[in-house]
Amino acid sequence: MPKLNENYQNVKDSYLFAEIARRVKVYEETHPDKADQIIRLGIGDVTLPLTKSVIEALHEAVDSQAVSETFMGYGPEQGYEFARKAIADYYARNGIEVDPAAIFISDGAKSDTGNITELFSNDNVVLVPDPVYPVYVDTNTMDGKKIIYMNGTEENDFLPMPDDKVKADIIYLCSPNNPTGASYNKEQLKAWVDYALKNDSVILYDSAYEAFITDQDLPRSIYAIEGAKECAIEFCSLSKTAGFTGTRFSYTVVPTELVFTASNGATLSLHDMWNRRQSTKFNGTPYIIQYAAARVFTEEGMAECQQNIEYYRENARMIAETLKKKNIWFTGGVNSPYIWFKCPKEMESWEFFDYLLENAQIVGTPGAGFGENGKNYFRLTSFGKHEKTAEAMRRFDELF
Repeated sequence: MPKLNENYQNVKDSYLFAEIARRVKVYEETHPDKADQIIRLGIGDVTLPLTKSVIEALHEAVDSQAVSETFMGYGPEQGYEFARKAIADYYARNGIEVDPAAIFISDGAKSDTGNITELFSNDNVVLVPDPVYPVYVDTNTMDGKKIIYMNGTEENDFLPMPDDKVKADIIYLCSPNNPTGASYNKEQLKAWVDYALKNDSVILYDSAYEAFITDQDLPRSIYAIEGAKECAIEFCSLSKTAGFTGTRFSYTVVPTELVFTASNGATLSLHDMWNRRQSTKFNGTPYIIQYAAARVFTEEGMAECQQNIEYYRENARMIAETLKKKNIWFTGGVNSPYIWFKCPKEMESWEFFDYLLENAQIVGTPGAGFGENGKNYFRLTSFGKHEKTAEAMRRFDELF
């Protein structure tokens, strides 16, 4: 009989969004007359189609596969050079220098933020915010790593800061944040970089929503902070930037400066380790997807994406205006597609989820699914259609 990874016993039985889907299904089965009235503002899936430039690039790439001279078979596990350079050029236009060789193409930031745990032994202490994107917690729980939490609260605008009394080896940061929509400024991120350098820690920085930032004082990459290349790995994705939730494209930046000393005195490079891991366990993102993604990172491609993002910003504005009208505390929605608010009538978040579904046929995300500090909060996303979002806010207005 094989010995199993018993750490799986410590993972919650149901992933957050699976539980949401289950509850919605039960409601639809018991209220068939209202099933078609449900408006989903919960899971952060996009609703606008891929942009014109991306579709054109996909067609070009597909057509190239029908001709022997341009057919592409196995590609490099790290990603094609043209795609890595396109990303580096995008960073450069935002004032940040990143070596294309430090960029690894993948199929999703969710995958990479989970798989990156393989580079670190199980006796590391992992620091995550509460509330937090569940993948950070679940993947480290599956590994058996010790997890400690830093509190995000209304008092600190859900942006916890380093505590010198706490020693952590691995730190997860997400900015703009999922689920809260809150964003760290340069001074706050500098404090985290300084902490990591002082403690020989590694920051795992999720910047999946950087394209939603409009405030020039907010960094769009942790590498905007001096010293970050010596202590941080950055993850990003085109899921929300370019609507690639179904198309699947992401990238992870592992600088060559990330070098540490092993227990036997040898020098280990996280860049080389990740390269070895990907070469062994990953066969690469499809050529046609990388070809289309490279088009996204052009100035024309990004301008088209920003038009779509502006559409979602209008949805966020509608949600924010409704919450302001009702004097409900919230954060996010300006530099982020997420709006995080306090549940009305002092309800807890799963109670509020059921109440909102039952009385207004609106589906959101209970804050309790993101941690103890989220139990009285709720998340809505701006990724719906204008008319659906407007109707949801009309119902919300009437309900409260």
